[in-house]
Amino acid sequence: MLELKDVDTAYGAVPMLRNVTMSVQAGELVCLLGPNGAGKTTTFMTVCGVVRPQRGKVEVMGKNVAELGTENLAALGVGLVPEGRRLFPGLTVLENLRLGFDAVSGGKLDFEGQLDKMSSLFPRIRERLRQVAGTLSGGEQAMVALARALIGEPKLVVMDEPSLGLSPKLIGEYFEITREIHSRGTTVLLIEQNAEMGLSIADRGYVLVKGRVAQEGPAKELLASRAATSLYL
Repeated sequence: MLELKDVDTAYGAVPMLRNVTMSVQAGELVCLLGPNGAGKTTTFMTVCGVVRPQRGKVEVMGKNVAELGTENLAALGVGLVPEGRRLFPGLTVLENLRLGFDAVSGGKLDFEGQLDKMSSLFPRIRERLRQVAGTLSGGEQAMVALARALIGEPKLVVMDEPSLGLSPKLIGEYFEITREIHSRGTTVLLIEQNAEMGLSIADRGYVLVKGRVAQEGPAKELLASRAATSLYL
């Protein structure tokens, strides 16, 4: 579903990712971990095609992201949940969801039916549909951002720091929903700082330190690894 091959990136003269190689297979939930400044969000932006590799290649479903273009990712079946939610604050919850649906579904799904599915996953959404998104609480915005990514039934969802700023109770709910999404067959790349929660629901994990993949392996092994603990956990 997703592969980064020997990727180097930089912001101007400042190197960010160095020789990063990682993959997400169909049906997997893969967690990318790392401390602040490790390059996690740069990885997200590189997967999206917003940041272009100086070296190496990023492929989504066999297509080169640099050639595909960011604007075509949704139509390919990729749902994105950026750090900080990035809702359209002046639009209603319903309008935000409709944008996500139209971008990914390609007219093959029924919007009302998908809205019902999102309402069952996120019960608060149904009662907030007519509310302007910018007036929601942080937790509600997080749920709407995830619902917007899911409503068109993407094949792959990439989530960047979704638990950031949430209360412990909401973090638990968010990870449980992510686990449910994965159990229904959606492939997920979860970029997180919350190592224990992320690895507890993941199949595999990568630990990113100073722009390099310092550790990788099955999630249970990373949780138990002294090497991973010394690097980050």
